[in-house]
Amino acid sequence: MPEKMVTISGASAVLWILFAASQAFNLEISPEYRMVAQIGDSVSLTCTTTGCESPSFSWRTQIDSPLNGKVKTEGSKSILTMDPVSFENEHAYLCTATCGSGKLERGIQVDVYSFQDLEIQLSGPLEVGKPAMVKCLAPDVYPADSLEMDLLKGDHLLKTQLFVEEVKKSLVTKSLEVTFTPVIEDIGKALVCRAKLYMDSEPTTRETVKELQVYTSPKNTVISVYPSRRLQEGGAVTMTCSSEGLPAPEIFWSRKLDNGVLQPLSGNATLTLVAMRMEDSGIYVCEGVNLIGRNKTEVELIVQEKPFTVEIFPGSRVAAQVGDSVVLTCVAVGCDSPSFSWRTQIDSPLNGEVRSEGAKSTLTLSPVSFENEHSYLCTVTCARRKLEKGIQMEVYSFPKDPEIEMSGLLVQGRPVTVNCTVPDVYPFDHLEIELLKGETVLMNKYFLEEMSMKSLETKSLEMTFIPTTEDTEKALVCLAKLHSGEAESEPKQRQSTRTLYVNVAPKEVIISVSPSPILREGSPVSLTCSSDGLPAPKILWSRQLPNGRLQPLSEERMLVFTSTKMEDSGFYVCEGINQAGISKKSVELQIIQDSPKDIQLTAFPSQSVKEGDTVIISCTCGNVSQTWIILKKKGKTEDKVLKSVDGAYTILKAQPQDAGVYECESKTEVGSQLRSLTLDVKGRETNEDYFSPELLALYCASSLVIPAVGMIIYFARKANMKGSYSLVEAQKSKV
Repeated sequence: MPEKMVTISGASAVLWILFAASQAFNLEISPEYRMVAQIGDSVSLTCTTTGCESPSFSWRTQIDSPLNGKVKTEGSKSILTMDPVSFENEHAYLCTATCGSGKLERGIQVDVYSFQDLEIQLSGPLEVGKPAMVKCLAPDVYPADSLEMDLLKGDHLLKTQLFVEEVKKSLVTKSLEVTFTPVIEDIGKALVCRAKLYMDSEPTTRETVKELQVYTSPKNTVISVYPSRRLQEGGAVTMTCSSEGLPAPEIFWSRKLDNGVLQPLSGNATLTLVAMRMEDSGIYVCEGVNLIGRNKTEVELIVQEKPFTVEIFPGSRVAAQVGDSVVLTCVAVGCDSPSFSWRTQIDSPLNGEVRSEGAKSTLTLSPVSFENEHSYLCTVTCARRKLEKGIQMEVYSFPKDPEIEMSGLLVQGRPVTVNCTVPDVYPFDHLEIELLKGETVLMNKYFLEEMSMKSLETKSLEMTFIPTTEDTEKALVCLAKLHSGEAESEPKQRQSTRTLYVNVAPKEVIISVSPSPILREGSPVSLTCSSDGLPAPKILWSRQLPNGRLQPLSEERMLVFTSTKMEDSGFYVCEGINQAGISKKSVELQIIQDSPKDIQLTAFPSQSVKEGDTVIISCTCGNVSQTWIILKKKGKTEDKVLKSVDGAYTILKAQPQDAGVYECESKTEVGSQLRSLTLDVKGRETNEDYFSPELLALYCASSLVIPAVGMIIYFARKANMKGSYSLVEAQKSKV
């Protein structure tokens, strides 16, 4: 007994040692479960065992792809290093450790990503009031379907986008584009491009900032002159020029020579001229320039001989419209009794009235005509001194706004020709016509290449475009510009506007019938018609006559029959009509009579026959056309459909199993009726040699009656019904 106990205790000790050993051998992998690594980085996976002196390790991917890494094993630790990380490292890695007969395995999912610094790009310098495009770039992104990008201006979110499309294993560049119009308030604000890549519980975020540099084109260029624009010989003048803009415009001074060429003078804001001579008289130009644009203004300096000067008004150049009245004034300063004379530079007739009084002389041109387009000279004589002053007279004609004409109605998708006409223009070689739709320039035309005659001309621009519904409510603008000569810096403008209304031809007509296009006589029915278009189409209901013509019925959307008649059957046509076109559709209305009546189910010669007799079961319905007749024998579990001819089913040599309930169902499209009868089959007497003469006579009579009855039924049905019974149709109706 004690030996047995010792033996048991020893076995328990061995089991305990094995259990303890199996519990001691353990495998851990770091990091646990999942690692997210950026492409190009170096990543290490570490497998560590405990409870084993000499473990062996092996690494593999779950799909047995190459490791694409280096394995280093020392003692109880094995390290898989992936340097650099690439797409090939996106796997589930498995580390297997073996210790004696024990084997343990741990796995870790390695997901890779790529997320570089963001970039902000601008379409060009930001000018106030002009749309600019800003693009936020996220280069070399993976996986792009986990990327979200935001673009902000200051604290205002301009746009956000989540890229959810499926992306292959490749580095792609994603961008977010926004067009905005800079304003002065944007100065000092920052554009912020922010992106989030959702790879873990917390997304990886990158952000870049670009400070806005907003510019404005030079404007409000102003010249101040000290002490005066009119100087005496030997005097000095200081001219200061300023111009507004961002960045601050550079100032450039020049002098306009007689041939119109600008002679550069200085790049400083202040221009000082000393010891002035008479030949220093002229037009000085100041121009403000920055990288966005330029703006200039002029000033005329007049250096006079002491003490006698001549002035002419309204200036060295004047522009006057044909038919207007213009007064040119010549003034002598520093002479008590000047004498005046007027002439044209080419000695043509003045075509005006001269009046001189004291130190002033006027030349009145009324009305202005082509003959007044000259350079007029005023000559002033004071004692033995003579001074002459000239003024260039530019004549133009631009009396009316443009006229807009269209070739026809505006219909979506249908080309239309627009003609913009500018009447009575001179000089038309300075004319520009521009046609705009909304803010979009459709076409512009210059007449510079045409030789301008001294006459009033009518010029036009013509183009064809295809209207769309988006054009509705847009303004069609005809803008005419008459570019002046040197008398005026800005062109004269006239414009006409027409608001566009685009018509859309009626689209597909939709007809709905309630309750059904097939219905019983006397039932109500409503036909509803709809069609889309601009303007909203007019609805016209018609009935198609046998000769194909349409008989108008109603202009309401709904055509209602409160109580239908058989003669209401036919085709009804709905037309959607507007000034852009017509669309139509038809529907057939079928009015049928009520459900079948007077249905009869009979058994010939009787519902009670003897075994071996011939029986004809016949079903008739004589008042309704298009009637389907189904003969069935009722069963315990299911009914049996009988193959009948014109509603008659013949049983030759009736048997007891033929006894039972027979049912006739008569169907039309609007209803059905049922009739049934019970057939009784009695057994014969056991005397087989017995043969009744009466039975022989009955048999002979029935052999004649059966065909006769069949013919009677056939002709009766043919006279009262359209069509005939079909087993196929009967079964279909049953379903």
